Amino acid sequence: MTAAQETSAPTPDHILREDRVDYTPTAHSVVLSRHRAARLVLQWGHPALAGDAALLVSELATNALLHGAIRGRLFRVHLTLTELVLRVAVSDPRGERLPSLRQPDADDCYGRGLLVVAQLADEWGVEPRTVGKTVFAELAVR
Repeated sequence: MTAAQETSAPTPDHILREDRVDYTPTAHSVVLSRHRAARLVLQWGHPALAGDAALLVSELATNALLHGAIRGRLFRVHLTLTELVLRVAVSDPRGERLPSLRQPDADDCYGRGLLVVAQLADEWGVEPRTVGKTVFAELAVR
């Protein structure tokens, strides 16, 4: 996928497993959310997806921290497992700051997170919320 797309979340009656946690917008929360995602995906019986899920959470949570944080507002990490996909979604309160792919210069320290997400995920996109946005990435359950 070359750009974020708006799509809808899996329907609740197809969800096999789900986890939703709100985090304070700190670097430590990114670490906590990454470790939690890896542990849960392992427990849910998909060890081959655990590392990729952890990396997706880390990249999306870091973007929420850097580009979507507002003082006093939390960001949410929501994992959903269906028969077909593992969905990683991160919501933040800044709906006006939509993510987009870009090619960073070789000496840029930042700007590669969505490139990693786009390469790793089978699908990714952005969903508007009443307040804020949700950026998601999906991995096919093989």
